[in-house]
Formats: sequence, C-alpha cells, structure tokens
Amino acid sequence: MLYKNLFYQVLFFFLFLGVASCSKDVVQNPEKLTISEGFKNPIGFYNPNPTFTWELPVSETIKSQTAYQIVAASSKDMLPNNPDLWDSEKQESTQSTFVNYQGKKLESRQNVFWQVRYWNQEGIASEWSDINTFELGLLKNSDWQAKWTGLDTAKDSIKGVRNFLMHRPQYLRKGFELPLDVESARLYFTAKGVFDVHLNGKDVSDDVLPPGWTPYNKRIETLSYDVGEFLTSGDNIIGVELASGWHSGRISRGQALYENFASPKILCQLEVTLKNGTKTTIVSDQSWKGTTNGPIRLASLYDGEVYDANLEMPNWATTNFDDTSWKTAETEAVVDSVKLEPKRHATVKTTKILEDVAIVSSTKESVIFNMKQNMLGVPKVNVPMKKGDTLTIRFSEMLLADGTFYTDNYRSAKSTDYYIAATDGVIEYTPKFTFHGYQYVELSGYDASVEPNASWIKGLVQHSNFSENGSFTSSHDKLNQLQSNITWGLRDNLLDIPTDCPQRDERLGWTGDAQVISPTAMFNFNTHALWTAWLQSMRETQTEHDDGLIPFIIPDVLQRNNASSGWGDACVIIPWDIYNITGDKTVLEENFEMGKKWVGYYQSKAKDFIPDTHSFADWLQPYPEKDGKMGNRGDTPRLFVNTAYFAHSAHLVSKIAGVLGKTEDEKKYKALYNDIAAAFESKFFDEEGKFISKKQTQTSYLLAIYFDLLKPETKVKAQKHLLEEIKNADYHLGTGFLGTPILPKVLDDMGEIDLMYKILFKETYPSWFYSINQGATTMWERWNSYSKEGGYNPQSMNSLNHYAYGAVGQWMYERIAGLAALEPGYKKIRIAPMPNTQFLTSASASVNTSYGEASASWNIENDVFNLETVIPPNTTAEVIIPYGTIDNLSVNGSDFKENANLKLENSEGTLIKITANPGTYQFRSKL
Repeated sequence: MLYKNLFYQVLFFFLFLGVASCSKDVVQNPEKLTISEGFKNPIGFYNPNPTFTWELPVSETIKSQTAYQIVAASSKDMLPNNPDLWDSEKQESTQSTFVNYQGKKLESRQNVFWQVRYWNQEGIASEWSDINTFELGLLKNSDWQAKWTGLDTAKDSIKGVRNFLMHRPQYLRKGFELPLDVESARLYFTAKGVFDVHLNGKDVSDDVLPPGWTPYNKRIETLSYDVGEFLTSGDNIIGVELASGWHSGRISRGQALYENFASPKILCQLEVTLKNGTKTTIVSDQSWKGTTNGPIRLASLYDGEVYDANLEMPNWATTNFDDTSWKTAETEAVVDSVKLEPKRHATVKTTKILEDVAIVSSTKESVIFNMKQNMLGVPKVNVPMKKGDTLTIRFSEMLLADGTFYTDNYRSAKSTDYYIAATDGVIEYTPKFTFHGYQYVELSGYDASVEPNASWIKGLVQHSNFSENGSFTSSHDKLNQLQSNITWGLRDNLLDIPTDCPQRDERLGWTGDAQVISPTAMFNFNTHALWTAWLQSMRETQTEHDDGLIPFIIPDVLQRNNASSGWGDACVIIPWDIYNITGDKTVLEENFEMGKKWVGYYQSKAKDFIPDTHSFADWLQPYPEKDGKMGNRGDTPRLFVNTAYFAHSAHLVSKIAGVLGKTEDEKKYKALYNDIAAAFESKFFDEEGKFISKKQTQTSYLLAIYFDLLKPETKVKAQKHLLEEIKNADYHLGTGFLGTPILPKVLDDMGEIDLMYKILFKETYPSWFYSINQGATTMWERWNSYSKEGGYNPQSMNSLNHYAYGAVGQWMYERIAGLAALEPGYKKIRIAPMPNTQFLTSASASVNTSYGEASASWNIENDVFNLETVIPPNTTAEVIIPYGTIDNLSVNGSDFKENANLKLENSEGTLIKITANPGTYQFRSKL
C-alpha cells in the first residue's frame, strides 16, 4: 500500500511538471484590436489602407514583443491558416501600433476579417487574437446610383434673424416592396443639411445632426448603417426629416455659403440582400415624396427650433400613411467636383443626461432652472400645457444680478426653442435640429395652474462620440475644479469639429484655439480621429489658395482670404502633437505637403525673413495698452509673432521630414529655421537678451525661448528678463491665447517648477482660479469675463465656455501627476512627478495609450513619499523619484535592489532616476 501511494505521488509530480511546462509555452493572445485612429470593428469605414494596432495582455510574464504576424481574409473561415487578402508572415519587430496594411487592394463595401499574434520577449508565440473585422463604405462617387433629392424650399423661405432666409424643414418618404425576408442590408446616407432617418417608423440611429460639418464645396461625409433588423418582407417605408444645419443655415456671417442658399437635399442608397441571395437597391430619386407641413416648422443651429404639435403626422414614416397630398421631390445628379467619402470620425451623440436640476426662481409666467453645469446640447422637457399655448424655452450661461438672463454674449444668436401644444396635459419635447450652450433654462407658456417642478427638465449633453481617455485628480479642490472645467470645456466645444464656443453666433473652427488645446484634448478624450478628420478639411480648404494660405477658421465660412500667425500654424503643430501623443506616423504623411505650403505662404510675405501679414497675436492678453478690438490682440507685436511662428513651423516641418525619412527636406527647412531665428534675434532682441520694445510682455520672451530662436548666451539673459516680467506682474499671468500654453513648458525647462505652482495657484485676476472663484464650471474666453463685484465684461465677445486657457492641463498631467510620453505614442514613458507640498499632498493621472493604460499616483504622508505606477506591456519608463536616497527607497515592499525589472540610472542630489520595465510598482521613499 505504501509503494502504491508513492507511485501515485511520483506520477502526479511529473504530470504537474508537464502541465507547468506547457502553460509556460502558452502566451495569452493580444487584446483590444483596433484599426487606424482607434476604430473597433467599424461598418462603413473610410480607409482602404488602414493601420493595425493591438495591446499585449497585462501579465507578470509578458513584458514585450519581439515579432508579430497579421492575417486578413474576405471570410473569417479562412483565418488564420488560409488568408486570401494578406499574410504579413512573421515580422521581427516590437511594433504593435499603427502597422500598415500591405495586402490586396480593397474596394467599396468589402468586409475584411483579421487576426494578429505576437512573439513575447522569450520568442514564444501567442495564441491568435479573436477575429476582428471592418467593412468599407462607399469610397467613390461612382459607387452612388442615388441622386440628391428634396423639395425646393428656397422659393418658400422665411425671413429670420437679421433678415436671413430660412428653409422650412422637410419630411421625405419612399415606399418599396421586398419579396422575401432580408439576409442583410446597408443604408448609405448623407445630406446637404442635417437629417434623421427612419425605416418603418423606427429610428435607424441615435446620431445627432449627421452627417456633420466639412467644406461642403469640397467634400460631404457619408454614413453607413446596418439596417437589416428594420426591414421586412412586403411593404416598407424610408422616412427622413431634413433641416438646413451648417450647409444651408445661418453660420457666422449671416448668409448661406454653399451653393447660393440651395435647398437641403438627401442622398440615400439602401442595398438589400434577400434570403435567396438576390440583391435589390432602393435609392433617392424622383419617386420620393415630401412636405414642409410637418411639426418642425423652423430649425436653426444658432436660433433654435419651432415645433407645432398640431401639425404632427402620426405614422408618417410607416406604411400606414396616405401621402397623396405630398409633393414630388426634385433631384440633382451627383457631381465629381464634390467628393463623397465615408465619415472618418464618430458622429455626435447624446453622451450624458444631467438630471440634478434646481429651480432658481419662478413667477406666474416663467420659471428658471439651473443645470448646475455649463453645457452643450438640448433640453428634454416634460411640462404641463394647455392646448394652443406656446412653450418658450430660453437659454443663458449665467444670470444678471437681478436674477434675469445674461444673453449679451449670445450676440445675434436667438437660441430659443418653441413648442405649440395640440392637447391639454404633459408634453414631452426634445429639439432635434439645433444645439445650445447654456447652464440656465427659462420656461414660459406652461400651464400656470401647476406649480413648477425641477423634474420638468433634463439636460442632454451632446458632442462627438469619443470616449474618455485620461484622468487627473489631486488633493486640492480648486485644482480638481479646474480639471473639471477643462474637460467640460472640451466636451462643449468638440461637436463634430473643434469650435471656439458653443453659444453665440459663431461656434466656428478657429485654428489658433485648436492648436493650443489639442494635446490636452487628446489626453482627456480619445479624439485622435476627430483631429485627423478636421485636418483633412484644412487640407481641402488650403487648395483654394495657391499661395498656401490656411484660413483662421476651418471650415472657412468667412471667406476673407486671410490668415493669421499662430492660427494657420495649426496645420503643422497639430499633426506633430498627434504623432507624439499617439505614435501615428500616418498623420504626418497626410499633412506634410500642407505644412510645406504654409511655410511657403510665410516666405511669400517675408522680407529678410520677417513676414508682413495679419496676426491676432497674443489674443486676449490681460491689461492691454489699447482698448476695444485692437486691445484684444495684446501687446506682443504682430511682426514679432509672425516671425516666431514662421520659424517654429519651418522647424517642425524639418522634424516631420526627418521622421518621414525625407532627408533633403529635413536639411532645407532646418536651414530656413536657422536663418529665420538669426533674423528674429537681430531684429527683436538686444545683446542683453532684452526684447527691443517699450512695452515688455511675458509672451515675447516665452515665444523666443520656447521656439529656441536665440543664441544660448542670449537665451540665458532672456530667461532672466522673463522672470522679471513675471515678478512685475506680482506672479500673475500676463499671457493670452498664444503665451499661456507655453508658459508652463518654459518655466519647467528653466527648472522654475515652484514658480509655476505659484502662478497656477493664484486666486486673483488674472489666474486660472479666478474664474473658479466667480463660479465658473467651464473655461472662459477671457481671464476677466465676469466678476462678482464688477459683473460681466462689457464686450459682447465674452464666451463663458472657451477651451483655449485649459491648455494648462497638459502641465498638470505631465508634471504635477508626472505622466508624460518620452517617445511618440508613449513607447517610452516618463514618470516624474514634481510635488509642491505648499499646495498639494497628492495627485494622480492615468491615460490609455496605444499599448494599454499607464498611470502615476503619488501622495505624501508622515514624511514619506509614495508613488504608484502602471507601465503597460511593450513599453519602458523613466521613473524619477523626487525625494530621498537610493538607500531608503523600497519597491513593492522590498529593497529596490532586489527588483530585476528596475535599473538605477543615476542618483544625484534628491533625484533618483530609474529605468523600469512593464509592470505595477509601489515606490516608497522618506523625505
């Protein structure tokens, strides 16, 4: 019996060794597969030459990748062994992000299935990933059989604000019969205007204001929907609501830009595969019918919506409706001069619902609600009404001292919705073809016999449907409020394109505002695709200008044939930022020629390397010498700003050329940059490093130092003058749109971390906390948009929801929390928090990189510095411990020297520099 038991014990031991050995050779498969700018299994994808990205799983045994293999096929049954589209074969490479597709040419509608596997640091192959897929949309104009279809609403237009002609919204429908049940169906759709499309009475999607905003004279985006579930054998109906939107509505200058006030139209192509394999296509054409006598009477992005419930048409988008009184639609052919391309970033959605609402005041006629957050979107109201009465819904960002609305800053934007009741009782209404920037809502026209209730209204927050990407928090309440104001300012100004503001008669794609905020935006939200899509619009707009001009608004609705330094440079700065944050080299390839042409524009305006062209300069700098509109441009001279940005763009074009392997261009633009820098220093600075001007500004020194435009010995002297200017301002900000985002970077490079903390935590004007002390819940356009003592800034250009000054967020994440990219895409990460115990005892940040989540979190307690970090697989990190010595540093509860994943680089003074492999670490050091 003893021998028998011993036999089984030995047998079990060897079986265990075998299982352990096998498990060691099994490497977990890659995760979170995406294509191009982060798309997961998209339908109607825009790019037949995508890139592929995957993450290695988080595991103690998986540190890095040494090779990969991608396979792609037209059927998932072919994977992984028989791919007919592409087999990359085993590639010895650590690259796991943005790998270029190099297979067979892909066509419109094509469905592609793909998998990937990798080899880990020990050369062991992983399991194949789950099968992912992407389906291409209609890539060429020739793919469209449909015609532009709609009613001629121009001839029946109505005069609106500023006598601007308004189109009546349209209701369009088309009946069709399917002889069999449906196997699959794709609806390809777009509009010259904005639309909501229904099949058999059901909403096809929850998109808001599709297809979005592009230079419509160059390109209109198309959308693809999987609609098989909405169709049935027998009779079916497509119904569409159509309004002017950006295409035919009032935008900025008060007149229609595209096609001379042409009527909105749709382009619809429904491609159906039946159960027996046969295909049928239903298109927009002259067989469609339409009316303008529906309940949405008027709709304007700026001015609001009018809805008359007495004109509702029950079942109008179903087969159970008589449309004999409707008009026959008119059609236009698709032309080649305007490209039709699948939308390359997410549509706008309702992403949050604000329900914590308070009643501020009420009278017999009206009630005012506080949403408790300045926001972008529309309200959803549930209000008791009497038949025939009109509910008026007004909006405001803040209130006047007497409790009434402050709307001077809306300028001509009426921003008012109306609902006309058809019956007595509680009505439910959500505007569809408008949006508002607001915190306060006033209702009037409801049933006065009913006491107002906070449940009457909810706030639907709307923006492009990006996900949260990063986070930041600290031990300081006002710093956390600043982070909240930054993120809300971004949500509220990223509705299909990056805009300056969400509330007044503007809401435009200002390039200067965008270029300063893009790094902070990409940290907080996954906006990679949104920025690259907007850059395409920028490229298309530049083609209208032979000299390389980039207008200061994209899409260019002003048509002023003018540009501004610091604004047009977005064409170079934003691609460079995207590359460094994501590691996506494609954005550099797409925009390189645009950057070269922009530098050429500067050259065409320059004499002795000093461009004489327009500039908004350091926009909205505090305490300008001049009043009014000219004072808005600050005191840093136009020619100074022009030359600084001319040099900076030339320098960035040189760097981009280096990344792309364009050696001659790299040398050419580096030499140009050097020539401009020499001319800049000679003209604007004396031998003592002082700006040659009676009026000294912080921004003049910041631009010269950050853009590296001075000789080393002059730069050192200029830094002293900068510190003097900051001291003269009592350590307050003296910067506008261009200087503010650069200030923290320059002071950081100078080692003036404590000074930057001092400026950041200032409470009085001008400072970041000043607006918070006045009750701000978003970033403001001006440092002094409002004060409790003095009221509102007298200028009507006074947005209380403007993201530019939120650019300081980048320094908060990278230096307060200490989480930054040392190499493009966070391939190498810097974890180097710089605490200041006068203001903070803790801070933390996290960001979703292309390799996985990275984070840094520190706190100081009982004279001990604690730092927790997460470093994702296939990356490395440089970790800098700001306190203690190597002798009192522990990691994960053990002595530092015992951790094989860490390597000491140096220990000088109180800074300890360590190279760290992927993993989770808890550092602990005594102060």
